Amino acid sequence: MNPDLSRLQPYPFQKLATLFAGATKPDGLAPVNLSIGEPKHPTPPLIKEALVAGLGGLAGYPATLGSAGLREAIAGWLGRRYGIPQPDPATEVLPVNGSREALFAFAQTVVDRTRSGARVLMPNPFYQIYEGAALLAGATPGFLNQLPETGFGCGFETVTDREWRDTQLIYVCSPGNPTGRIMTLAEWRTLFELADRHGFVIASDECYSEIHFDEANPPMGALQAARALGRDDYRGLVVFGSLSKRSNVPGMRSGYVAGDAALLEAFLLYRTYHGSAMSPAVQAASEAAWRDEAHVVENRRLYREKFDAFHARLAPLIDIAMPDAGFYFWLRVGGDDGAFARDLLEQYNVTVLPGSFLAREARGVNPGAGFVRIALVAPAAECNEAAGRLAAFLSNRR
Repeated sequence: MNPDLSRLQPYPFQKLATLFAGATKPDGLAPVNLSIGEPKHPTPPLIKEALVAGLGGLAGYPATLGSAGLREAIAGWLGRRYGIPQPDPATEVLPVNGSREALFAFAQTVVDRTRSGARVLMPNPFYQIYEGAALLAGATPGFLNQLPETGFGCGFETVTDREWRDTQLIYVCSPGNPTGRIMTLAEWRTLFELADRHGFVIASDECYSEIHFDEANPPMGALQAARALGRDDYRGLVVFGSLSKRSNVPGMRSGYVAGDAALLEAFLLYRTYHGSAMSPAVQAASEAAWRDEAHVVENRRLYREKFDAFHARLAPLIDIAMPDAGFYFWLRVGGDDGAFARDLLEQYNVTVLPGSFLAREARGVNPGAGFVRIALVAPAAECNEAAGRLAAFLSNRR
């Protein structure tokens, strides 16, 4: 067996199941689960129709590179969305089976196991795939604490020169999971300078980029930042995007990787052997999704209404900040976040995720401790019901 498998930690939802073991739920209150970031809005009909229309493609093996039409659709969307010249569909865009598998596989491509002390940096709290990818690539995870006192910034200044020298890959997430924070252009400038100095690769996870609250000011992306700073070749940079949240198709497993052509060439080689080509029917549906923006605007409207209502209900009771983007509230509850989540379940049958489960102790602190993550993915009526129950819970705690 691969010995690195023993280095993996339990997934947050395994920890949640252990925390809730033996919990007694209240009678008469239907469960509301706000712990998992799984989109629940209806899938747009145009995507379903394209999926069905593409079923004829199941008769042949798909190419790992994906169809020219899908790559062109993604490249065109990237150009329109970020106001940049369209990336080259042939060399700077690669369709993938959702951002999750690509984020994991990319570390296996980039990390050089022959170099001792290989390090992969990541935000803390973080999406657990980053850590697992680093460990199974034979690297050591390093953590950038995102703390409220620094506005949940990246904390690049906390990394020592020795740690930077050992770093081969850094994951960043903007908008962040779970904080919802968007990286600034100044932070991108700093990160690009560090990458040039130390020779590491940047993997930018942007799967929440299309859930934001101001139509006139969408979140900045890494490709956009690179162009603004004169890095027109995207050297050392790849970005990961997904249709799951944008278009409410988590079951379709469809996303993209874009950026540095040389890195994508190596990643394509890895993926060809990995056997990760996207189904032709899914490719057809994905192309339809990337070419349509109306359903995305409507999706944002639904989230905006839920966030506004939830925030208004809880703001008189607790300091609750609207995120820059994404579909999470990162709520500071203080004290034992695990006890908070279990008490909320037992008293009001609402499930949230303890923040400490999403982080690791680093530099003497677990930056998720004292927080809970609330995913407003359920229908509006369920989110409103949960807000009322959480308000009652908070009032009783006070």
